[in-house]
Amino acid sequence: MHIFDTISAALCSMAMLQFRPIPEIVSIDGGTSRQVAVRSEPIQTITSRGLLDDLVPTLFILAMFKLANAVQIRVSIDEIQPDVWRRLVLPVHWNLEHLHRGIQAAFNWWNYHLYEFRIGGLRYGDVEILTEDATDDDPRVFDQTEVRMLDFEQGSVFSYHYDFGDGWRHTVAVEEFLTLASTPKQGSCIAGARARPPEDVGGVSGYERFLEIIADREDPEYAETIRWCGGYFNPEWFDLWVVDKDVRNTLRSNIKRRLYQPKPKPIPKK
Repeated sequence: MHIFDTISAALCSMAMLQFRPIPEIVSIDGGTSRQVAVRSEPIQTITSRGLLDDLVPTLFILAMFKLANAVQIRVSIDEIQPDVWRRLVLPVHWNLEHLHRGIQAAFNWWNYHLYEFRIGGLRYGDVEILTEDATDDDPRVFDQTEVRMLDFEQGSVFSYHYDFGDGWRHTVAVEEFLTLASTPKQGSCIAGARARPPEDVGGVSGYERFLEIIADREDPEYAETIRWCGGYFNPEWFDLWVVDKDVRNTLRSNIKRRLYQPKPKPIPKK
């Protein structure tokens, strides 16, 4: 028996209801995500003896199952090698708007460009903003707040696009649903590698040129470029403590993003 059927049967038995909700999985995007519709069918009234007989095995099964309250995902920036990636653990009740903010925090993007999710060929995002200058030929935009992380299947993969000018595309992979001892109230970062490109660097090609310039002090553009990025940039930078703190503060309204990559602390002289 499916876990949703088990829970529904237990609740209906305890309430002595005349109708039992039957969950149905309905594909909304070609199998990448799902939503649950509920129908009802009549059942016979349960006697007190039958109630006890039915509940004993049902409650035993429920005790063996604990519903997931968190999801582990891996987010990587496309077309950059080696990978720039983050592994996040997020509450399953987060919707795509929360996920957007979590990805922004994990990579320290500045969150002042347009963005959207592409899931199963459909667009999700802020409907009002993304349709402001849209034409009749543009694909429809679906409301990002109507899709939660628990709507996805384990193994689902979809895209997050940020900054339509620079064109940063991220691959989001749903790795695992987790049952934590307590339901998480915020996200966390548990692993990752390498620094994201500077904001407004000009996309993948601009980032490649940027790395060439800062690696060559003799380049005519070196002084201006290194000053533009705050005087320091290391493409291998990743500090788990810093990134995890950023992700844990995702939903705080007064958080400001770092303008530049943290500089390494000088080694004290002995």
